[in-house]
Amino acid sequence: MTATDTGANFRLPVRVYYEDTDAAGVVYYANYLRFLERARSEWLSARGFEVAALERGHGIAFAVRRVEIDFLRPARLGDRLQVTFAVTEGHRSRLVARQEIFRGDELLTAAQVTVVCLDQANWKPVRIPAELLPHMENPG
Repeated sequence: MTATDTGANFRLPVRVYYEDTDAAGVVYYANYLRFLERARSEWLSARGFEVAALERGHGIAFAVRRVEIDFLRPARLGDRLQVTFAVTEGHRSRLVARQEIFRGDELLTAAQVTVVCLDQANWKPVRIPAELLPHMENPG
């Protein structure tokens, strides 16, 4: 399973493993956040930016500031999911994205995630590196 990137909407396939579930075989709610994080990291990678290299090269870190999430339907052990990522707002030091998790055409989880760019020296907001801005200022 490989990621697909149409520019406006990035999709990452994720399979639900035993470790993702609770005793009933349903994905534990906090693990949805892990799936969303993977999609954000892979979105950057698909554009040629590795998170660790950005952090080392620019002295920055990306941090989730806010998440609004709706759990609509449960994912279960063995499910094959698609986790989406699309920038909806790009700003100097933050971006807002719409992320969704699907099983086939069925929407399971919908989230709006705000990510900020922080200076690792003082943990205060700092400009997103210039080479990333074109990917964030022109939301799809």
